[in-house]
Amino acid sequence: MEYNLSMTFLTALGIKTTLNVSGVKATLTKDEVNALMDTVIAKNIFTTTTGALAKKSGAQITQRQVTKIEVA
Repeated sequence: MEYNLSMTFLTALGIKTTLNVSGVKATLTKDEVNALMDTVIAKNIFTTTTGALAKKSGAQITQRQVTKIEVA
């Protein structure tokens, strides 16, 4: 299984923007996600055309199963 975390933030202008992280652990907790989002906002390491990330809006973990098929 592959797990992806999508974190949605509001920018300084109130526009939603999403940051996606692939390959997260399956046991990621609500507290860990909140802490990560707080850190991303506090460190101000990402910029957007609508301003800095200012507030948490939402988050979700998506589970994806990939089955590789061998072909000759």
